[in-house]
Amino acid sequence: MTTNDNHGFSTRAIHAGQTPDETTGAVIPPVHFSTTFAQDGIGGLRNGYEYGRGTNPTRDSLQQQLAALEGGAHAFSFASGLAAEDALLRAVLQPGDHVLMGDDVYGGTHRLVRRIFGQWGIGLTTMDFSDLDGVRTMIGQLAPKVLWLETPSNPLMKVTDVTALAEIAHDAGILVVVDNTFATPYLQTPLALGADVVVHSTTKYLGGHSDVVGGALVLNDDELASQVGFQQFAAGAVSGPMDAWLTTRGIKTLAVRMDRHCHNAQAVAEAMVGHAGVARVLYPGLDSHPGHELAARQMRGFGGMVSLDLTGGEGAARRFCESLEVFTLAESLGGVESLVNYPSEMTHASVRGTALEVPASIVRLSVGIEDAADLVADVEQALARL
Repeated sequence: MTTNDNHGFSTRAIHAGQTPDETTGAVIPPVHFSTTFAQDGIGGLRNGYEYGRGTNPTRDSLQQQLAALEGGAHAFSFASGLAAEDALLRAVLQPGDHVLMGDDVYGGTHRLVRRIFGQWGIGLTTMDFSDLDGVRTMIGQLAPKVLWLETPSNPLMKVTDVTALAEIAHDAGILVVVDNTFATPYLQTPLALGADVVVHSTTKYLGGHSDVVGGALVLNDDELASQVGFQQFAAGAVSGPMDAWLTTRGIKTLAVRMDRHCHNAQAVAEAMVGHAGVARVLYPGLDSHPGHELAARQMRGFGGMVSLDLTGGEGAARRFCESLEVFTLAESLGGVESLVNYPSEMTHASVRGTALEVPASIVRLSVGIEDAADLVADVEQALARL
């Protein structure tokens, strides 16, 4: 089956890049493990395949799938989300350039720019992107090359107006990059909102089963795609064939999984509102969330991530994380199983002492697709132990 832009999300997720095998008719295309490809005479490549670092049919299939879901012309698959980010930044930055970044992003992204690119003369400034006038002022002062944001953000669940920021940035000729890992293309399509590049850790919701590490970039600009493609080929941080295939398999059920993630997260968030042990529930699906109306406009659902600010501070947060029974204490997010994370010492330990430091009272829940009642009960029993 062929797909087009008029097909619905799940149709594209299942069929884009997934043409049945021409030789056998296998509905699931084979995984191509070969590192090299026979040539019909010197330089006579079959369908452009030469060497696995440059091209691979399984990776190509995933890239077609990713582009179809995000509504982009080009997609590139990498060995991790940070590898994808690294390739993009090397493609667009030169020493002396500056990156303007939201003040609540994944700690690894901040670390990459501050500690690695910073050594090569790249400047970094973080700020609250809800202050649009402040963004205009900062752009005028810094003349950044890249504006980088996450929405919803990790882990404080801030919602950023992609369209408004894109208009401000584009007036100044700045590239707008949106990390869409939390929302996924099922809930939000940043390119349609005005972004230039979408970044994913495909390890998370796209793979969806906590069994594969990967990353992706999706974009429309042909020249930028050529630059990113060169970085992918020349530096070689590509996804392997099995990783690409596992990600493709996960994506095929993305829509039904995200519906369940959203339903369960809403149930957990609502159950925590007003609880004596919880000072704040950070979830865009709540009417009380400051970004609720914006999220309702630019997303088709509120996602599966919930953060809790516990009244008992650091001690309560630590006891809570270690008292859950259905939720597993672990890094990462977006899998079918529910996870709890203590950002201050886990995913965001690298930003302690910076403007991005996560309060020690915050815990982050990746709400899985188990029975909602069991998840609510687990959170309640853990709070009762505090």
